[in-house]
Amino acid sequence: MLIIVMIISTLLVIVWLILLSRVTKEDWIDAACSKVLSNFETIEKLRQNDKKAKEKLKEYNDLVGIGLRAIHKTDLEQKIKKVESDITDLQQGDLKSVNVITMPGYALLREVEAIGKGSVHKTIMTNCYELYGKKYAACKTKNLLARLLSFPIIGVAIMLMLGAIMAGIGNASAGAAIIAIGSILVLVLVYAMYDELSDKVKKRRSAISRQFPNVVSKLALLVTSGMIMDRAWKETAFSQENELYKEMQKASEELDNLVTPEVAYSNFINRCNTKETAKLASAIMQNLSKGNAEIAKLLKDMAREAWHERRHMAKRDAEKANSKLMIPTMLLFLAILVMLMVPVAMNFSSI
Repeated sequence: MLIIVMIISTLLVIVWLILLSRVTKEDWIDAACSKVLSNFETIEKLRQNDKKAKEKLKEYNDLVGIGLRAIHKTDLEQKIKKVESDITDLQQGDLKSVNVITMPGYALLREVEAIGKGSVHKTIMTNCYELYGKKYAACKTKNLLARLLSFPIIGVAIMLMLGAIMAGIGNASAGAAIIAIGSILVLVLVYAMYDELSDKVKKRRSAISRQFPNVVSKLALLVTSGMIMDRAWKETAFSQENELYKEMQKASEELDNLVTPEVAYSNFINRCNTKETAKLASAIMQNLSKGNAEIAKLLKDMAREAWHERRHMAKRDAEKANSKLMIPTMLLFLAILVMLMVPVAMNFSSI
């Protein structure tokens, strides 16, 4: 049995190394592109966290507050500078920050074309289109698929090898545990990478749905006051920096670049992928030639429905929160019950 495990482990390592040797220059470029996009995401998160920290530090107006703000600013600048330096290195061809463990997955994707035509690829591609846009969706999809393919091969191989080593030194039970639990953990972590993308998309759609009532209410107010639809869209889009507003900004920029309204609003629908935004953009496209009177009424009705749906969503979220709190509450109740009953039982036993 031990020999079989070692053979399987060795074969997996050999397969992984063969795939690594077949990685091409284009694969390294794709991996570097994905890393650059991830770095830009990191910078964006750092700046968002900076805004939140600044709001909290505004409460301190004394010397301590000034010192904390100065330290925070210096720390932020250093982190951003480090990430920007990595981006520059990647753009200049220095690939030291690219994860080598991922690279065999690129080769496997290229060797087995069926992987790029399956349902998993389509699902990942759709989610990446929403998160990163049409321009970068293919790059991020390829990177995630490469990780999903490469990590299990080398991960399971390492676990089998460690288990075989433990069994070889006389601890067979520990070796079997490492093989079983370790391999399961590797597969669970790989699935978590896949599920993380879907989770990001769900959170993004939820955030867009929460922001929609404010957006459509502002649009209705501006259009009713006499502002043309394009101007009202732009004013609303650049009033905040949340998810829905950013997608509106992209649509506004496309309109400024002489993209036809039908194409710009269709792209907006595809990027947001929620029923509320689809209804809004479709209504705008259908009423482009009818003037403000018709669209103003539609926006008012839409705003009323959106706030009604928002109240229902808040109730559903509250019910979900209550159900999630049920298990901790029961555990706490059992703990208190044990704390009360143990002394009583000890007293009875001592009589």
